Amino acid sequence: MKTSTWFGVCALATLGVAGRPSAQLRDAPIPHAGGQSVTPSFEGWYSNADGSFSLSFGYMNRNYKEELDIPVGVNNRFEPGPSDRGQPTHFLTRRHTGVFVVVVPNDFGDRKLTWTLTAHGQTISIPGHLRPEWQIDALKDIASGNTPAVVRFDPSGVQGQGPGGTSGSATVTLPAAATLTAWVTDDRVRKRGQGGGDERRRGPDLGVVWSPYRGPGKVTFSDVAPKIDEATGKTTTTASFSTPGDYVLRLLAWDSSGGPANGIMAVGFQCCWTNGYMRVTVR
Repeated sequence: MKTSTWFGVCALATLGVAGRPSAQLRDAPIPHAGGQSVTPSFEGWYSNADGSFSLSFGYMNRNYKEELDIPVGVNNRFEPGPSDRGQPTHFLTRRHTGVFVVVVPNDFGDRKLTWTLTAHGQTISIPGHLRPEWQIDALKDIASGNTPAVVRFDPSGVQGQGPGGTSGSATVTLPAAATLTAWVTDDRVRKRGQGGGDERRRGPDLGVVWSPYRGPGKVTFSDVAPKIDEATGKTTTTASFSTPGDYVLRLLAWDSSGGPANGIMAVGFQCCWTNGYMRVTVR
């Protein structure tokens, strides 16, 4: 089909006969505060140094105000194999990319790993796979060479980079709050600027955001986006819990590729941010 003909068909489909609106036109969806579904999202996959692969997942909570809790089980499960693959059970509002990964072996081949969520009576599934067109550069931006921030929960401990991130643990006894400390550093490479070439950061362009990821009760942070000390990379906040139990809190570390806008990282791209998961036992 020629380009001019294609545009003509599109124009007719939009305007209808004699310039009248076509029946195909639909009103924009009405925003809902609550009562809507949560859609799992497969972001793509990337290779790991040991030969395994990481399948990156996120989600879209269609509600504008309602945050949902969906425990692992029939309404929040992976298939085949174990239902629990480290997915969230607390879902913040709107779109969130690269929230967690599932690592699969180097012989995964053409198999699929499907994540299913049921919320407000609506069940939606998404398969993860290793199709070549879904490979992403989650650990290095190909245009600028930018890499994700490095996160540690101990200054000399294991570091994490990218959606797979790193994890830590803590224990607290109510009514005390848990002190959450992380060390965050970056390569200081910016995404490509308008003038061409890689730009070096001028001033702070690195941040973190904390959010509840799993747990039986409400979590309140003293500061959800605490500042990072430029000299040491240290950042600290506290978390209070409404009830005892086992919790997971997510630390999202972002760099110059972009901070979270409505939860969407890196302006829709798949690099460069890092997840940290703090497991907290509340007694």
